[in-house]
Amino acid sequence: MPRRGLPLQARTRWLLLGISLLLSLVLLTYLLECAPPPDSSPALPGPAGELVGKEYYQALLQEQEERYQNRAASLKRQIGQLKQELQDMSEKLKVLQDKKGLAGGGAREQEPNDLLEYLHSQIDKAEVGTGARLPSEYAVVPFESFTATKVYQLETGLTRHPEEKPVRKDRRDELSEVIEAGLEVINNPDEEEEGQDKEQRLTYNDVDFVEGLYRTERDKGTQYELFYHKEGVAGFRQVTLFRPFGPLMRVRSSTLEATGTVLNIIVPLAGRTEAFAQFMRNFRDVCILQDRLVHLTVVYFGQEGWTEVKTILETVASEASFSNYTLVPVDEEFSRGRGLDIGARAWKRGDVLMFFCDVDIYFTAEFLNTCRLNARPNKRVFYPVVFSLYNPAIVYGNLEIAPPMEQQLAHKKDAGFWRDFGFGMTCQYRTDFLNIGGFDLEVKGWGVEDVHLYRKYLHSDLIVVRTPVAGLFHLWHEKQCADELTPEQYRMCIQSKAMNEASQSHLGMLVFREEIESHLRKQAFQTHSNSKPGE
Repeated sequence: MPRRGLPLQARTRWLLLGISLLLSLVLLTYLLECAPPPDSSPALPGPAGELVGKEYYQALLQEQEERYQNRAASLKRQIGQLKQELQDMSEKLKVLQDKKGLAGGGAREQEPNDLLEYLHSQIDKAEVGTGARLPSEYAVVPFESFTATKVYQLETGLTRHPEEKPVRKDRRDELSEVIEAGLEVINNPDEEEEGQDKEQRLTYNDVDFVEGLYRTERDKGTQYELFYHKEGVAGFRQVTLFRPFGPLMRVRSSTLEATGTVLNIIVPLAGRTEAFAQFMRNFRDVCILQDRLVHLTVVYFGQEGWTEVKTILETVASEASFSNYTLVPVDEEFSRGRGLDIGARAWKRGDVLMFFCDVDIYFTAEFLNTCRLNARPNKRVFYPVVFSLYNPAIVYGNLEIAPPMEQQLAHKKDAGFWRDFGFGMTCQYRTDFLNIGGFDLEVKGWGVEDVHLYRKYLHSDLIVVRTPVAGLFHLWHEKQCADELTPEQYRMCIQSKAMNEASQSHLGMLVFREEIESHLRKQAFQTHSNSKPGE
């Protein structure tokens, strides 16, 4: 918004002040000039001297009087001109106020309206209500997610941790204020948002806050998405707030029936039977035993391992009395984009929320609701940032046996990292996926296809929500980069493989292993040489 000059009424006040000062100076000048000058003419002695002095002063007084009359007439003309200018400006101000519907109001009314207009313009410019078309994935301002006690952050650096706990005081105060503001919005809705009598309306408290997202655009402000859920109530309450580098401003409040949304989890697969067995254990514990509003679609490429995968799926389904699954065989070379496209089109019951997932992903029941809350048909798509675990053989190399999988799922610097360069895991509605054109099916093998789809959404009018998610983990597995990959795919595969092994400190210990062992041998030799004979 362009900067504005002083409002018209403010300029009028300054003009009146200038006129008052000018009149004061005129009066002061008049008083000073009317004072009789000191007598510098010597008087003659005797009667002749008295006569000469009297005539002299009469002539001097007459001259002074004529001069001051001319000066007074000049000042009167200036005052008349200033009064006319003031009257003209007052009439222009009245016309301007009438046009804006501000007649009768003063500057104290105009200035707050200007401020409110500016704050609302900041919300309009931010990507709050509609998506902004972005040139590439590098232009996205990601969200950070938080709970009442933790913040999951993407900022990198040797002193930064993927999970901040305890939360820094200034950030804790900020988020506490935001959570309280969200409760105020829910418990005191506007008339157009109120659908129940006050006696029937539920009162939400701090304990009902589930999770939130926030991000700051440095030229606009900070956006907050807050989710609340009361025990025993089916729906979630969502509150959107915006801080345009000023007071918090209410944007909207709505109810989301996320708990009733079916989620179609689509997994493309070729081989990897052991990984699939581990995936199905997690699927049974989370999706079948806890959530149950989930459909599983497995798109399997090739013949090798087909029987084992089919047996694993049917066994889990039979033991848990689960029938909401589809197994699609594809006799083609593996292509992740092709598999996800087939899985999306295999659904024949209208629109559905889809989660594009890999067999190496571990997720929690909380993530399923996070997926439902952050994707909306024809409105927004959700690209969670996965926490990728390092090679347990390196992380827990000092232990004979690595701890159980549940204990490895920790957001620690030496345990893993936020995979902010990966766009494969995403929640989006089937209609949005088909309308955007789906994957580039010319891409074969590993990678790239997910980045192309991500860019399509960035170039559309849909909102892309990108944020780290606590309940989504990528389990380590040995990565093979095939020779038939294109140079771009092979480079990305090697980059992913290198970052997937261990933290910088652990990799450094491996690089300097010989130097460390040499130092230990020298220390042992010196200790042995310095020991006394017979000891």
